[in-house]
Amino acid sequence: MKKIVIFLVVSCFQLVQGQNDFPYDLVLTPVSITGLPGLHSYAFGQVNGKWLIIGGRKDGMHARQPFNAFPGSQNNTDIYVVDVATQQTWTASLNSLPTGIKEQLQSTNMNFHQYGNALYIIGGYSFAASANDHITHDKLTSIDVSGLITAIINNTNIMVFFKQISNPNFAITGGQMGKIGNEFYLVGGQRFDGRYNPMNNPTFTQTYSNAIRKFEIDNSGSQLSISNYTSITDAVHLHRRDYNLLPQVFPDGELGYTISSGVFQISADLPFLYPVDIKASGHIPQTGFNQYLSNYHSGTASLYDVTNNNMHNLFFGGISQYYYSNGTLIQDNTVPFVKTISRTTRSADGTLTEYKLPVEMPNLKGSGAEFIPNRNIPQYDNDVIKLSEITDQEFVIGHIFGGIQSSSIAAFTNNQTNLTSADPTVYEVKLVYNPALNVDVVDGKNPFSFTVYPNPAENDTIQVNFEIPYLAELEYILSSVDGKILSEGTIEDLSIGKNQMNFSLEDSKTKVVILTFVFDHKFYNSKKIIKK
Repeated sequence: MKKIVIFLVVSCFQLVQGQNDFPYDLVLTPVSITGLPGLHSYAFGQVNGKWLIIGGRKDGMHARQPFNAFPGSQNNTDIYVVDVATQQTWTASLNSLPTGIKEQLQSTNMNFHQYGNALYIIGGYSFAASANDHITHDKLTSIDVSGLITAIINNTNIMVFFKQISNPNFAITGGQMGKIGNEFYLVGGQRFDGRYNPMNNPTFTQTYSNAIRKFEIDNSGSQLSISNYTSITDAVHLHRRDYNLLPQVFPDGELGYTISSGVFQISADLPFLYPVDIKASGHIPQTGFNQYLSNYHSGTASLYDVTNNNMHNLFFGGISQYYYSNGTLIQDNTVPFVKTISRTTRSADGTLTEYKLPVEMPNLKGSGAEFIPNRNIPQYDNDVIKLSEITDQEFVIGHIFGGIQSSSIAAFTNNQTNLTSADPTVYEVKLVYNPALNVDVVDGKNPFSFTVYPNPAENDTIQVNFEIPYLAELEYILSSVDGKILSEGTIEDLSIGKNQMNFSLEDSKTKVVILTFVFDHKFYNSKKIIKK
């Protein structure tokens, strides 16, 4: 887990005004719903305007003391049905369900995806009475969303609406789920068993997935099953958890996903800044672009403008290594709570740009919240909103519910997690057309690159050339094409400007390797090298 390194930098990045290709004001309006508690890091499904809220936690940011972190008493043991239009709620307890189901469904940071009327939930972390310990659950559960909602409203038996199987590959928390074609994708995350301990004392075991796990689900009969399971490992670029997985329409019209940020880097307790695209053909690290303003899981919305071939992604608050203060980008390596609302846009030529929106979250909110989309507006099969098909001047795109709220940006760093709590607020999210709107552009270009010669390499030594704008730590990671790390270390004796060095490939016994340089724990660049 995260170690605390206090570091504050005022960056040279200044906000500049840019042409707005997303001409909408964003308006957040609180909605009062009686009976809905504060929750964060939960799973949700929806049908016919009614929401199904499952799991998550009722307390705030987890404490830093092992004996006080993730107490079972703060597990959410109730299922909530919410009708946001009528502002009504209904509840049912998990306690009537079999042990495996009720223990998983009160966990935090589950991986979930709704397909049709079925909500699929994988993994999650919580105290489990059956294990007498905190565990990552190895379960896949399917839920009949409409049936369960109706049963809860009518106060009838709920057991028949659940199916569950166990598989060690599902013992993942803090990842995300998606679906491309017939395959479900379980992306990133970790297995974490035992008590959280910020000093890395032996109260837990932690293993990052470093993988995209793909499989098909058969939910047609009385028994749940999976088939065609495969796994793609990349210990460098997929070493991520607690990130945002954004459904995407790529410039060529293909549907897929983008991993946005997440934690932690291999050699530093800092977020990744560059995204990774996921398509049916594989994953593509986009190391030429850094996203600064949103690093942890928060509410997000994705909208595609087919007319201009622009893919827009909105991020609502949360926790971030960077935030703006008086027009200057602040780098805070304690990774504090922020109010920022930001946007990234992928243009027709594939270029990614980040924008700081003029509106902010009402307070330090958003971490562990979810954006629940409005199903009454046009959407693609992967939940991306069809922006070009909406002609209204103003329209509701969805709602944000829950998350962690804090009265201090440094509540975790200062061991004041009592200043945080689970947010009970529901916010309506509306877009209002405003062609005169100006937005602030964030410079996310990666200034660092390197070249290798010769490639293909004639022996185990290559020449590496690179230029650095300032003195900072430069690390290397040598990995295989199947995603395993072969060696890693730090490059010494750097000079500002041009640098040249000989690099040994003798740690690799394979014909193809990937060399990744990491400059300043911020800028990544990878090259594939072929050995003759």
